[in-house]
Amino acid sequence: MSNPWIAIGALGLVALLVPLGMMAASSLLRPTVPEQGKAAVYESGEVPTGNTRIRFNIQYYMVALLFVVFDIETVLIFPWTVIYRDAVAQVGLAKALVPMLIFIGVLVVGLGWAWRNGAVRWVRPAATESNPQET
Repeated sequence: MSNPWIAIGALGLVALLVPLGMMAASSLLRPTVPEQGKAAVYESGEVPTGNTRIRFNIQYYMVALLFVVFDIETVLIFPWTVIYRDAVAQVGLAKALVPMLIFIGVLVVGLGWAWRNGAVRWVRPAATESNPQET
């Protein structure tokens, strides 16, 4: 009989050797022609204009974070719904239902907190005042 750990070790070895071999081959085969455009801040060869520090709206990150949280929620709830009937038959209704209700309750409290603090409200930048032109 062969040891299954030999196959896992061989797979790990291949997983290390293939990327390292590809990086070594690419470093040996690539042309090395130093140019001023390659050494620039933007490697595309474009002349950089303006400041590199750009202000991003934090709402993009808040929406992404809330999406990840509630996406994970669905990933955790789906398997629970699949085994719910078997769980009720084995451990009873209370032991099968209470943990999921606590989990959903924590998520509802978190959503309420985010809603109250304005995390789900899209913030518009202050409108600049302009004088309408009369014709």
